Amino acid sequence: MSTLLRTAIALALLPAAPAFAAAETAAPTEEALVRLDRINVFGSRDEVEKTAGSAHYIDKEELARFNYSDVHRVLRQVPGVYLVEEEGYGLRPNIGIRGSGTDRNNRITVMEDGVLIAPAPYAAPAAYYFPTMARISGVEIKKGAAAVQAGPRTTGGALNLLSTPIPGETAGLLDLSMGSHGGVLARGWAGTQGENFGALFEGVRQESNGFKRIDGGGDTGFELDDAMAKLRWTSSANAQRFQQFDLKLGYNTQDSDETYLGLTEDDFAADPFRRYAASRLDNIQTRQRLFELRHLVELTDNIDLSTVAYRTEFNRNWYKLNDVQGLSISAILDDPATYASQYAWLTGATSPANALRLRNNNRAYYAQGIQSVLGVGFSTGEATHDLEIGLRVHRDQEDRYQDDDRYQMVAGQLVRTSDGAPGTQENRVGDAEAVSLYVQDTIEWGRWILSPGLRYERIDLTRTNYSTATGLRDVVLSRNESQVDALIPGFGATYLATEDLAVFASVHRGFNPPGPGSNADPEESVNFEFGLRYGRDALAAELVGFVNDYSNLVGTCTASTGGNCNIGDQFDGGDARVQGLEASLAYDFGADGPVSYPVSLSYTWTDASFRNSFNSSFEEWGNVASGDELPYLPEHLLNAAIGMQGERWRLNLAGNYIGRMRTEAGQGAVPAGEKIDSVVLWDVVAGYRVNDHFEIYGRVENLADETYATSRRPAGLRPGLPRTSTVGLRFTF
Repeated sequence: MSTLLRTAIALALLPAAPAFAAAETAAPTEEALVRLDRINVFGSRDEVEKTAGSAHYIDKEELARFNYSDVHRVLRQVPGVYLVEEEGYGLRPNIGIRGSGTDRNNRITVMEDGVLIAPAPYAAPAAYYFPTMARISGVEIKKGAAAVQAGPRTTGGALNLLSTPIPGETAGLLDLSMGSHGGVLARGWAGTQGENFGALFEGVRQESNGFKRIDGGGDTGFELDDAMAKLRWTSSANAQRFQQFDLKLGYNTQDSDETYLGLTEDDFAADPFRRYAASRLDNIQTRQRLFELRHLVELTDNIDLSTVAYRTEFNRNWYKLNDVQGLSISAILDDPATYASQYAWLTGATSPANALRLRNNNRAYYAQGIQSVLGVGFSTGEATHDLEIGLRVHRDQEDRYQDDDRYQMVAGQLVRTSDGAPGTQENRVGDAEAVSLYVQDTIEWGRWILSPGLRYERIDLTRTNYSTATGLRDVVLSRNESQVDALIPGFGATYLATEDLAVFASVHRGFNPPGPGSNADPEESVNFEFGLRYGRDALAAELVGFVNDYSNLVGTCTASTGGNCNIGDQFDGGDARVQGLEASLAYDFGADGPVSYPVSLSYTWTDASFRNSFNSSFEEWGNVASGDELPYLPEHLLNAAIGMQGERWRLNLAGNYIGRMRTEAGQGAVPAGEKIDSVVLWDVVAGYRVNDHFEIYGRVENLADETYATSRRPAGLRPGLPRTSTVGLRFTF
């Protein structure tokens, strides 16, 4: 095996993170470490340092500093990542990278353990499942040309979440915490690895009563259960070829009393945590099942093959208020004076029969496929090569089978007046079949690391619309078929100026495929970046400039964007440019002393605007003039953290500045009803280790109890999480 491959040994067998490094169990021996698994984006921090582009790896020690269960709070420390909170707990995150858009992560590639994890990654990426952050042991973010490797969505980048690995020896963890708003989180796992067999079993229970209050009473919390099992077989140490089989099984359910109905300006100012009576019945229930079989084999010392077969199944039904007498709830909240009667019914006044429509947003998804990566190490003269050839054959589907119920508001209570039959509101299926191939060579030649790569995507899309007259599937109204072929090149170069300083640059094609039945063209851009990376002893720093030059920016209508559009419709936005600077700095002032003082800083500056004028029915854009700023992209983002850690104790403080955002495209002064004000949020955590296995900890999120809005979509203002305290006990063995 080449030197490069040996440095990229995966972390899949390292024990999960305890509270801090001093409490870790003994590291497994080198013989116990699993070989390189190329399905994952990186596999180790060493690979990040060699990446010809901007990349970040948040390992288990960094995750353990604050032990967040909300992925938004985890990712705020990474420059170039944009987030829009929704319900305050990160259950349905909105993540974008380098201005890609933040609605339901539908403009980035999201993976778990290197496998596409959205319920239908090609047919419907803007869905409502995200891995439970409490059981994640590492986070990988890849930007620039490096994102070409993951695909299919290469405009912003790739996010890969690493699940708890099988430990190299018998080990386990039990973490129990409780806190504000009836919050409870219980997580436990146990695993072991022998000479040939290994296993891990993990479970998470998370719940809260919620922090909002419904007029007249009602539930606003959630319950989440997550279970995972991993089984492993590895060949004997004296086997001619090393082989490994991993079976991974997952099951996740969620029951959340959440709504899309926000608040008007005046109501938010009076009580930001209020919910109107019309949202009392809003509830989403989900179920996700995961099956995954992985195989690794070293064919020779310089050739290895990683293969994974996977299938996910996801069902969801979000029963929620859709409209009032045909008026969208966003239109009512935007202008409650004009729609005074409808607003009164939302807040509890008696309405006519059938005035309020609640929708069973019932959908079923599956995704399945097989992907393989062949790695070949060789040399040409003084240059060493690590060639990867990857193939993915994939199929997924979104099945919408929805109906509407009608209600009357009677003195603050919802009374059903009409019960819709299943399939009579939406009765359609979207299918996607994809074959993708990528080739990438990492060339080390003296002080240079060169990474040319090319990805090919062929996607067949089909949308079948059935009759909603009866809800049956015996009448096909229409079938729309389309095909997308795309070549996605990328090239990155890193120059190791000194042992501590690296200069890098990359260029690649940004690509986002359209959805089934879409009349929009694929989203395309040319993306550039140039940066410096420095690391010496306890100091690490990076500075990157980037430009994403869109030839066609695409907007997608989803339930979470709101507005009067058909779900799934896509809109061409033409020329746009997103450019900015990303900076990060980390240093430990006491790395070799009895008390360490780690500090970190990350900053993002963004300039994002349309480069053409047009009129769009996509509500976030509207009538666009050249130079208008893109919505939901703050100009400034800043994260700063400082900590102190002794032999048995730790204390960490983090602050986040989230700059002002527009909620609709525009320029100049931002109208009051089209902006989200800036905010500074502080989090603090402390822990005390009683002995080698037992720790007591506490955390306070939003320490200053700032009241702030997170968004205006899809309907009205939404509040962020108020001050929330948590205390917990953690036991490791």
